[in-house]
Amino acid sequence: MVDRIDGHLRETLDDRRLSRREKKALRALVGPEAHERSAWHQRAFALAREAMTAHPEDQAAILEWLDDVTRLLVQPPDAAASVSEVLFSPGIACRRRLGELLREARDGVDICVFTITDDRLAGPIVAAHRRGVRVRIIGDDDKAHDAGSDMHRLRDAGVPVRFDRSPHHMHHKFALFDGQRVATGSYNWTRSAADHNRENMVVTDEPTVVRAYHAAFEDLWRAYG
Repeated sequence: MVDRIDGHLRETLDDRRLSRREKKALRALVGPEAHERSAWHQRAFALAREAMTAHPEDQAAILEWLDDVTRLLVQPPDAAASVSEVLFSPGIACRRRLGELLREARDGVDICVFTITDDRLAGPIVAAHRRGVRVRIIGDDDKAHDAGSDMHRLRDAGVPVRFDRSPHHMHHKFALFDGQRVATGSYNWTRSAADHNRENMVVTDEPTVVRAYHAAFEDLWRAYG
């Protein structure tokens, strides 16, 4: 847990400021329980001390960063502020919303799906990768060899892709955007799902849900490394 906390905090400390986007991402990652918030608080103080020792000339900026993190951690989680959307197919609603989320992403996109065969989604994934967004994809190893699969094409474009290497299916369909939103449901990232199938998808920034999917993705990413 300490390594996970330190990794996220160090990313925000690198430029000595906590941006609005980083604040939203941290709110989504920090749990509502007091002991978990205390752990984040302790690590923030430890990292600030470490940074001030190594860079005394940046002491004022580091203290300002620590003050911003502290204010964020003492604020109670605001579940009422979360926003959720429910979308259905066939039709363009699910595909269009995924395309919007991919185009809006600035920091990271983590995709964990059974397969990707819809070029109308593969294109925005590659575009996000090329503009510097950290994109990671987990897919099912068997489906990756199906006709029309975009998985190997995405890997060839430089997008990190990992497969389950199992006789059983990696059947998830979810994606995380900038650590702030998750899209999940029955919706497969395929043309059939968009044009013909009866599918559903929920998009939410509810912190508890985002944290759970984030943890699940990280567990799978390590397992399939």
